[in-house]
Amino acid sequence: MDQIARTSLSPYRVYSIEEWAKLRADTPMTLTIEEIVKLRSLGDPVSLEEVEQVYLPISRLLTFYVTAIQGLYSATQRFLGANDAKVPFVLGIGGSVAVGKSTTARVLRELLTRWPSSPKVDLVTTDGFLFPNAVLQAEGLMERKGFPESYDVATLLGFLSDIKAGLPGVRAPVYSHLSYDIVPDESIVVDRPDILILEGVNVLQPRELPKDAKAIPFVSDFFDFSIYLDAEEEALRRWYIDRFMRLKETRFRDPKSYFHSYAKLGDAEAEKIAAGLWDRINLVNLRENILPTRPRADLILGKGSDHAVRLVALRKL
Repeated sequence: MDQIARTSLSPYRVYSIEEWAKLRADTPMTLTIEEIVKLRSLGDPVSLEEVEQVYLPISRLLTFYVTAIQGLYSATQRFLGANDAKVPFVLGIGGSVAVGKSTTARVLRELLTRWPSSPKVDLVTTDGFLFPNAVLQAEGLMERKGFPESYDVATLLGFLSDIKAGLPGVRAPVYSHLSYDIVPDESIVVDRPDILILEGVNVLQPRELPKDAKAIPFVSDFFDFSIYLDAEEEALRRWYIDRFMRLKETRFRDPKSYFHSYAKLGDAEAEKIAAGLWDRINLVNLRENILPTRPRADLILGKGSDHAVRLVALRKL
């Protein structure tokens, strides 16, 4: 990221963590270390200091963006003489498997809900918009799970369209990481939040442009702001394997887990399987689909080998 972001023609302004931390200004710290520990994903050691230096400035930046977007919306409503329902601010968070998207999304959600205005902030992951395993198996896509073609994009776009229309009680499918599948007849309800965070590996993925110029929306067309979490391939590979090994000792031990058979493996064999899954599936998805979306983000968080954010790149206006 450093080489890309620091070129003279880059659309980004790059900050060291020390530079970025100063932009917190007087934003109060509203999370305790105990709360941060509960928000961490497995293997993502985000610290109180990192929240103060990285995520509080992002929270402050987002306050300006939300206020500006709401002002623009109100001005447009006055121009049109309309009185529609409020439109939620939509924040997209993307990046590789194992990079720490879930932790980032949860930390930002907690920080945003604790603004003085107490906004309602909902968090939805794109996992719920994967096709059910039965569909993926029938289409020969089980090993392409997480690739763009494994998502029910029409349903996801419909969900975002309803959210942006200010409709009440919009439903999203539920995904179980235990069963590794969509939960039948279960959904979560998103009821006119002030801010919606949408997190997933391919949220910034553009679709192939139509030759006839017909309007086909991208998921990111509904975003007001987007964040991409970045790290070197070798670090991502190690984090993925480490997480797999932790899951082998925890979630995989549940007989209901889709990966229960892995819990019985020795460490060497389990590591070999995890490395194979990374090289064969996740690395391919990263190179072909996820990493190419990085330049589409408004903010890039570059992580070091220790999982800590080392650089912040903010798109120039």
